[in-house]
Amino acid sequence: MTTHDIETTLRKLRLSGMAETLQTRLMQAQAAQEPFLDTLSALLQDELDRRHSRLMARRFKLSGLDEKPALADFDWRFNPKLPRAACFELHTLKFLSEGANALIVGKPGTGKSHVAKAVAYQATVQGHDVSYVEADSEFARYALADADERARLLKGWVAADLLVLDDLFLARRISEHAAELLQTLVHQRYKLRRPIVITSNRVVQDWGRYLGDATMATTILDRLMHRCAMLEFEGKSYRLKEAAARLAITPDPA
Repeated sequence: MTTHDIETTLRKLRLSGMAETLQTRLMQAQAAQEPFLDTLSALLQDELDRRHSRLMARRFKLSGLDEKPALADFDWRFNPKLPRAACFELHTLKFLSEGANALIVGKPGTGKSHVAKAVAYQATVQGHDVSYVEADSEFARYALADADERARLLKGWVAADLLVLDDLFLARRISEHAAELLQTLVHQRYKLRRPIVITSNRVVQDWGRYLGDATMATTILDRLMHRCAMLEFEGKSYRLKEAAARLAITPDPA
């Protein structure tokens, strides 16, 4: 077989990682007079690397994340009282194997979403299926959906290894359908020991008011907080800081 024939065969066998690097590996082998097994080993590793990259890209796409934040990018000095150690503990993902939850509660703009997204992205890197949800907008979409779409959404949110509900109660009161959805998600994932990370500007003591049902809030919080890390974010807003910095460099129109 010619090199072209081998490439074609590799692609038919769905070994595109090997096919893409075949020419390079052959030139490398000839230049270094490598043993056949060394060349074959390198080609196999190319295939594994390509498959891993594709799998990671697929997990990220399905996660609902729109960025790949890292805790290393976070300006911890701006708000030195933030629970840095607890954030990095979440980032280890030990809570996933423990079936524990995390509530990240605090003032707007203090970095709650950044930390939650960083944890979610790390979970995709480590091979977990993640579902990141901007809670108010997605719950509103669920409330307006037909029965089939609701079933599809609920199934995906329950099945994920990690569910992140970002900015819960951003609009304060949520609809009856959304409240029932939240209760169902918490209940089903609690039974399956599948973790939820929730970020919110609202303290848990007020959840009954935002749900419109104090008993429902108690039921939800009872399951959420049974195995749960509580992180409180206080301090100044990063968004206001960045807005002030942009205004400072904007040229005077006069």
